[in-house]
Amino acid sequence: MKPLILMLAAFTAAGAALAGGPGATATLKDAQGKPAGTATFTDSGGMVQMTLKATGLTPGKHGIHVHEAGKCEGSDFKSAGGHFNPHGKKHGSQNDAGAHAGDLRNLVAKDDGTATLQLPLHGVTLDKGEKNSLLDADGSTVVIHAREDDEKTDPAGNSGDRIACGVIVGSP
Repeated sequence: MKPLILMLAAFTAAGAALAGGPGATATLKDAQGKPAGTATFTDSGGMVQMTLKATGLTPGKHGIHVHEAGKCEGSDFKSAGGHFNPHGKKHGSQNDAGAHAGDLRNLVAKDDGTATLQLPLHGVTLDKGEKNSLLDADGSTVVIHAREDDEKTDPAGNSGDRIACGVIVGSP
């Protein structure tokens, strides 16, 4: 019986490795508490891949960022804190001082208010206990903003109000 259990454990571990390693999810809600989308995070090959699907947005570009605290309280989502920035950088991909780890490219909503985004997150991990972990002691969030991020103005690219938020939670 013991060899069978060991073999099943080996197959389970191999399957997890093929599936991309540790993962996490976030369920986004708008300021009224209504569902606004989902994000999945997969730690694979030393980087985290994010796939996001959002709904209920105004058509056009929206800033989207990973924020430093795992809280989405109140209708303004200020509890999420600033951008996830474990390396002490400035805001935006066009900033000469480098971008926050939580800076992402703009999310573009279609006329029906839906948007999808798939991209690698650089400089972060899902490994608990690491300084740059999205799953650190106080957690982190995904936040969608009302306006386009100009990708250079510190601290948030003039992207306006926080209109949707989801706490990033590690998969079991």
